[in-house]
Amino acid sequence: MSLDPATLETTHFRWAFNAGVGTITLDRPERKNPLTFESYAELRDLFRALASTPEVRVVVLAGSGGNFCSGGDVHEIIGPLTKMDLQGLREFTRMTGDLVQAMRACPQPIVAAIDGVCAGAGAIMAMASDLRLAAPDAKTAFLFARVGLSGADMGACAILPRIIGHGRAAELLFTGRSMSAEEGERWGFFSRIVDDVHAEALALARQLADGPVQAHFVTKRQLDAEWNVGIEEALDMEAEAQARLMQTNDFRRAYEAFASKRTPEFKGD
Repeated sequence: MSLDPATLETTHFRWAFNAGVGTITLDRPERKNPLTFESYAELRDLFRALASTPEVRVVVLAGSGGNFCSGGDVHEIIGPLTKMDLQGLREFTRMTGDLVQAMRACPQPIVAAIDGVCAGAGAIMAMASDLRLAAPDAKTAFLFARVGLSGADMGACAILPRIIGHGRAAELLFTGRSMSAEEGERWGFFSRIVDDVHAEALALARQLADGPVQAHFVTKRQLDAEWNVGIEEALDMEAEAQARLMQTNDFRRAYEAFASKRTPEFKGD
């Protein structure tokens, strides 16, 4: 399924599109932007559709009202989950995992702008993004243990250790404590801490969108694809991917611009 990013209307979050950059804004500020069953599904479906929407070159993921996302809504998700049978619970946990899978499978780099509360499923969405910027007040908590659940939620045990290391991931997942912006930057979870996180995330997205989009799509794909292969297979995969990119017009444009001492203008072909 593809979508028209210029006319897309969403129900459970805000969507904006401008010059190749799509912005998703979680917009329930009075509750610190929690997720519901419906918003999980709509986010999953949007990221799935982005896989066939090359007009969108980069995605920014943010929250409104000074917070990113407080996780699953206590009243609209947590309460109903206590009344479900095992089959219903499996359907829910697989749907939430499908959101992460869709985020990783969409070719567009995802830039997360994290401020205030970033907890539970919100922390997972930040984790599943490709680049993360933090406001000084960002507090990130994988707080599943605090509600009687394991840290093995939505891919956290697979992805988080690859970002910050096994020991640090274990501490956060066992304790459910908050990771400060400073810790997150020091541990490599955040690229950097900035005062205006939304403006900086858009600026970074704009920089990526103006770059060689096909090359960025390949970089995202290979960062995941090479997790579980040996160095010889990784070198083969990269050689094939890079050779194909050397056939693109963007590669030729970059060479011509370099030769004439101009800044290249990438067009994505």
